[in-house]
Amino acid sequence: MKHRSIIFTLIAVLNCIGSMNATAQTPLKSRIVEEGGTGPYKAVMTEVENLPEHTVFVPQDLSAFNAANPLPVLVWGNGACTNSPWEHYKFLNEIASHGYLVLATGFIPMDEQPYRGPMSKTEQQIESIDWVYAQNANPQSPYYQKIDVKHLCVAGMSCGGLQALFNCADPRISLLMICNSGLFKMENAGRAVGGMPMPPKEKLKEIHTPIIYILGGKEDIAYENGMDDFHRISHVPAIAVNYPVGHGGTYRQPHGGEFTVPALAWLDWQLKGNAGAAKMFEGNDCGLLKRQGWTLEKNALCK
Repeated sequence: MKHRSIIFTLIAVLNCIGSMNATAQTPLKSRIVEEGGTGPYKAVMTEVENLPEHTVFVPQDLSAFNAANPLPVLVWGNGACTNSPWEHYKFLNEIASHGYLVLATGFIPMDEQPYRGPMSKTEQQIESIDWVYAQNANPQSPYYQKIDVKHLCVAGMSCGGLQALFNCADPRISLLMICNSGLFKMENAGRAVGGMPMPPKEKLKEIHTPIIYILGGKEDIAYENGMDDFHRISHVPAIAVNYPVGHGGTYRQPHGGEFTVPALAWLDWQLKGNAGAAKMFEGNDCGLLKRQGWTLEKNALCK
């Protein structure tokens, strides 16, 4: 009986060592994108422990951030319900380089190959929010008291925008950014791709934060839905901006292209209180309208 106990103990130890070796053989992946971005905090795209099927974009050096100067958060869902930010990683990396913690749904893209695999799920955005709160409260985490959990934007492109709208009632969300997206109407619901969240237009009543729609003009297949959303929203500040490039946006262009301009200004204004960023949208002669191609509309609650 004693020998059997010793054998079982040895087996358990060997299994533990094997598990440790397996972990050691699969280090977390990371990648420097476009030399870390053009912002003041050079970013890295990386996997993180205890958050499978998510990609994080974050400043490489966290020493500048603390409880007095924490990182605001952007949670992102991908187009086509893709479970990887392979089409948006330049855009998201650029935002992170300006002092944001960005969490994107899906597996890290380590090359230029399109993702081929199962679709993402709406609840992955909620997993990102849960993780952010847990990391900020964990003394063992490198993000301990470095995250501004009170300033958190949920966003997404196309299907990812629908996922963000599906999750809009979560009280931890303080801002929304819907890109090339909008809730389907009864008349065009048949255009939706299988697996997309399909909340009715009544879902818009659950929005409790300021919201921006960034669309690709009338050539964007989501233009009609997004603008219809915007025109229905009167209980929170809402903005709709358009740039005539169609549904694909500019995300894959260097540093995310032109779409990065209003996205970063929106985040800086709403999450950081940056008065200069507010000028991109405020007034009849706002900064965005000085850029070629952009149009802008605001509801009555938005200055």
